[in-house]
Amino acid sequence: MTAAAEPVLLSNARLVGLPNVGSVGGSGGVGPTGATFGGSDGAPSDGLVGGLVDVLVRDGVVVAVGAAGRVGDGGVERVDLDGRFVMPGLWDAHVHLTQWALVRRRLDLSGARSAAEAVALVRDRLADGPPEPGTALVGYGFRDGLWPDAPTADLLDVVAGEVPVVLVSGDLHCAWLSTAGLRFAGVGAHPTGLLREGEWLPLAAVVDRAPDHLADAWVADAAAAAAARGVVGVVDLEITDNLTAWRRRFAAGFDALRVRSGVWTPWLDDVLAEGLRSGDVLPGTGGLLEQGPFKVVTDGSLNTRTAYCHDPYPGLTGSEAHGILSVPPAELVPLMARAVAGGLRCAIHAIGDHANTLALDAFAATGARGSVEHAQLLDPADLARFAELGVVASVQPEHAMDDRDIADRHWAGRTGRAFAFGALDDAGAVLALGSDAPVAPLDPWFAVAAAVSRSRDGRAPWHPEQRIGLRTALEASTDGRGLVPTAGAPADLVIMDADPLPLGADAADVAAAAKSLRDMPVAATLLAGHWTHHTF
Repeated sequence: MTAAAEPVLLSNARLVGLPNVGSVGGSGGVGPTGATFGGSDGAPSDGLVGGLVDVLVRDGVVVAVGAAGRVGDGGVERVDLDGRFVMPGLWDAHVHLTQWALVRRRLDLSGARSAAEAVALVRDRLADGPPEPGTALVGYGFRDGLWPDAPTADLLDVVAGEVPVVLVSGDLHCAWLSTAGLRFAGVGAHPTGLLREGEWLPLAAVVDRAPDHLADAWVADAAAAAAARGVVGVVDLEITDNLTAWRRRFAAGFDALRVRSGVWTPWLDDVLAEGLRSGDVLPGTGGLLEQGPFKVVTDGSLNTRTAYCHDPYPGLTGSEAHGILSVPPAELVPLMARAVAGGLRCAIHAIGDHANTLALDAFAATGARGSVEHAQLLDPADLARFAELGVVASVQPEHAMDDRDIADRHWAGRTGRAFAFGALDDAGAVLALGSDAPVAPLDPWFAVAAAVSRSRDGRAPWHPEQRIGLRTALEASTDGRGLVPTAGAPADLVIMDADPLPLGADAADVAAAAKSLRDMPVAATLLAGHWTHHTF
């Protein structure tokens, strides 16, 4: 953003979750300049319960929150919210934004129930015309863990011929390529065309080949779509020289989101050499770009049966029957120690229960602060360790809906402690909700709905004992800013046509409540006092 936003008074708003009873008044108040309201913590006083409020924004900051008609200076632009609900803007704590931007333009295979169905989707897309010369047909979202038939290059070759086809799984941990696709990716002969984990991940960037100007335009479009759902910030964990890409985008005028830019091992030295610490704001970005955490992937995924577990997967034998530990403690601990010494937080991918135990051990050994990303299957003994170590559980509730059937098969007898959001919350862990887009859509309302209902598509709730309350889910989506705008906080706000809190897990019709959350109407979004989305 090149200039501070003009002051604005958001009038006649309602605060999320406060009962619509009583009258405005009480001991809170504003001074002549409208500088503060309420108690010493900057929160609105109890006198606001049930009443309309005004929110004064100046220089990108919330200056005051007070009873309607008692806040603001003359001459300030007034925007009448007409009783709409306002709360701090939403964050997605785990995205791969470039990949999400590209996926929005790719062949969606998430509905394929077999390799044959996926091949038919490829055939139909190619019937509309081949991809641009020098590129591949890229699909995304398949989950073959429950398919009755095996995906092979031969199957794709029948419909694709010499057109390169690269299909990426929903969890990003494997890809299915045609013979021409294998050549496109620089792979020689392969027995199946299905590349998993270490075979695929080093090649994943092959599907991200796009000129910078196109990729940046697509990212801007994806960011605008996120803002339309109330998103003000993301933690971007793209597997690339992420900081360079984001500096380029902000220099070109990107201003739709706050971005915490994660760093992976190949670029760690560069970040440390600059002396950048997690939370440092990068100059020339309008205060919107900051250095994020150091990211390490320690195991695989559930769909590929490579998440590293204490117990073997049914039907598997041999060295990988328990999954794959891609970064063992002997490597992980020194890496995290280097990051900690440089002032970086750590974001450690761990999905299987054994991988989570080892990740928490590494936090304990290094004193690192940060998060375990995913935490999908947990040993009960590890639940309390999140709070004890100050480690955030950065979770993606929509994955539970995507993977419930696969978990029932591959984690049979253990799913009571899978995606254990309720148990983590009960143990005092701090939760942060995200999507892992493109694994799930970048829409925090989807994550919130899944977390509080454990249900989707009209199905019965899956392990409803692991639901969390809606207030907890929303608070896990606002980057620690709670549910009420407070004086002194950034003017990053979401304005909704309805109060989401009555739609919680205690609603009589859980399925209807979850759908209402997924469809939550977002009327407007403010970022540092600038409108990034607005319908009125």
